[in-house]
Amino acid sequence: MKEYIRSLLEHALTALRDEGECVLDPLPDIPVERSRGDDHGDFASPVALSLARMVGRKPREIAEGIVARLPPSASIASVDIAGPGFINFRVATDAFAAAVRRILAAGPRDPEAAFGGGRRVQVEFVSANPTGPLHVGHGRGAAYGASIANILEAAGFDVEREYYINDAGRQMHILALSVWLRYLEQCGAAIAFPSNGYRGAYVHEMAARLERDVGGSFAVGADTLMDGVPADAPAGGDREVHVDALIARARSLLGPERYERVHTLARDMGVEDIRSDLAEFGVAFDVWFSERSLVDGGDVHRAVARLRERGHVYERDGALWFRSTAFGDEKDRVVVRENGESTYFASDIAYAANKLDRGFERAIYVWGADHHGYIARVKAAVKALGHDRDAVEILIVQFANLYRGGERVQMSTRSGEFVALRELRDETGADAARFFYVMRRCEQHLDFDLELAKSRSNDNPVYYVQYAHARIASVLRQCADRGMTPGVDPQAAFETLAEAEPVALMRTLARYPEVLASAARALEPHQLASYLREVATELHAFYNAHTFLVDDDAVRGARLSLAAATRAVLADGLALLGVSAPDSM
Repeated sequence: MKEYIRSLLEHALTALRDEGECVLDPLPDIPVERSRGDDHGDFASPVALSLARMVGRKPREIAEGIVARLPPSASIASVDIAGPGFINFRVATDAFAAAVRRILAAGPRDPEAAFGGGRRVQVEFVSANPTGPLHVGHGRGAAYGASIANILEAAGFDVEREYYINDAGRQMHILALSVWLRYLEQCGAAIAFPSNGYRGAYVHEMAARLERDVGGSFAVGADTLMDGVPADAPAGGDREVHVDALIARARSLLGPERYERVHTLARDMGVEDIRSDLAEFGVAFDVWFSERSLVDGGDVHRAVARLRERGHVYERDGALWFRSTAFGDEKDRVVVRENGESTYFASDIAYAANKLDRGFERAIYVWGADHHGYIARVKAAVKALGHDRDAVEILIVQFANLYRGGERVQMSTRSGEFVALRELRDETGADAARFFYVMRRCEQHLDFDLELAKSRSNDNPVYYVQYAHARIASVLRQCADRGMTPGVDPQAAFETLAEAEPVALMRTLARYPEVLASAARALEPHQLASYLREVATELHAFYNAHTFLVDDDAVRGARLSLAAATRAVLADGLALLGVSAPDSM
């Protein structure tokens, strides 16, 4: 409807120009927005205010000229001018009824509103190190990234969902070491486990798997292991030296092939745990991309070479630096250390180049709040490599705080890690978690009320929306049980629904394609979550004010048809957010 009203205004402005009333060459942008309240109609345009500055006339005078030249339209009930020159449009009820008919005939989405045009977009999200189970912070990134990917797909984009496996860094070596040390314990060695090793129960499971696979063939004695290794110092920085020395010792004692087997086992089991955890959360990926493949396949070397060819790197203190300050970063960044090893950032550069070289028009990263400082440097690298820096979009997801009974839940468990995503999922259910996670903008902190998420009350937003869907399904079942013809029909007599409640519901259902497009453009799934709550509110109001199963065939058919269209919109919107639409509750 926005575009339709914009076309009416364009017609009027063209007439003003052709009549010589205004010099408009070319025609200006024509803003159309939702009115802030029913008193101002359904849509409003401030175009007369912006034109007043251009042509030197009073905005209300221009507005009057525009309104006088609007073409007649059966879809517009009235047009009036408010304040200094806002043009307000009230849409005819028949136009809302037409939208409901379209939903019943062709589904809730409007193909004409799908602006993606098949353009390729990658959404990369979660991408947690495979060094332990996902926690509740990862859960918010998973819900947000999956919803964004779904909404972009609904908007007509060709979307690929990707998980970046951080399997090439120091933390993976610490995990491999931790697994081997637990394996040695299981083989009978008295090991002093390092203070900064991974201590979760999952490490013992990995070690048990290693023992089943190789028996005792990877075992060494404690004295052999600790030969030449400096003492651990939990209270000071020496513990980093200690664990690095242990990693070097493990690699030496095991040799390249056996160490790689331990490393690969830890990585694969960690990834599989994450994959199954996310699957239970309703999140799946098209591609699982290994960071190690960037190194092994030469991508990192090629990316650094491209920067060198373009004159964007220099040597200092034996290291190779990327001149990122030339592209808006606060300081230059090391890409190759003094010892010749590439940095994490070099992998980030290679990964960004790899994404864009694969032909994605947009590469959307969904990162946790602790990665905020990386935005400028990655965008700098993209620009330095010759790409449009805006082809990469980096979205920051803030952490989620858990509350129970008004008290904040401590985020650590007996293993010393954050509350696991599966623990939250087991307590509240995946539906509640998915919906709660996307109710706020991603950059806003989220307070997650566990008791509310579990409650079966109208105060629980996901229950409230799901109950609206189930309520409609119940009415349709009752209709069948009574032997009445449901009468769900795109050609139903919607003109019989003149009361405030069904008209308000039809008006809101007509907005669904607009909401999807807006959420896709802004990458904001909370817009859809808020909209679904609005639909549910109006459905409940409609249900409470009117009896659906009346004897009058025309009225019953119209009411049930409107309810069925509402059900379709609720089901589609919930699916895009990864939430089920139950038929009974």
